[in-house]
Amino acid sequence: MMNLTTQEYEKLNQQASKNTKSYITIPKAFVIGGLICVLGQIFIDLYQHWGMTQMIASTLSSMTLVFLAALLTGLNLFHKIAKHAGAGTLVPITGFSNAVTCAAMEFKSEGWILGLGAKIFTIAGPVIVYGLLASALYGVILCIFKLF
Repeated sequence: MMNLTTQEYEKLNQQASKNTKSYITIPKAFVIGGLICVLGQIFIDLYQHWGMTQMIASTLSSMTLVFLAALLTGLNLFHKIAKHAGAGTLVPITGFSNAVTCAAMEFKSEGWILGLGAKIFTIAGPVIVYGLLASALYGVILCIFKLF
């Protein structure tokens, strides 16, 4: 076991860390994230063209993007896109789909119930809990404002 001072650790950390070229990575993330959003809009327009309402078309568009991200994750292609896109693939709903699918794939060897069924919620669980708590809190705040 090595005993390092804070300065020694920081020096080793800087040597091991690769410098990010922000002038390249930020525009790539912006463009690829934007293309994912454009794809979502294309699905909305397509579903509306097929006679669905705005609400149903939006829901189906989200579902389609989640499915495509899960499929690309399962085919081991999503990480290749994310390698170049960075946060451009993580910020939209596709990033959540990738995270849940990765957790499910990682633990599938433990079985359907304890592996796939339980571990899938290691990522989804906190998101669902915080989403429900935030919506309940916003609902209470809205009710308070409507009373006054």
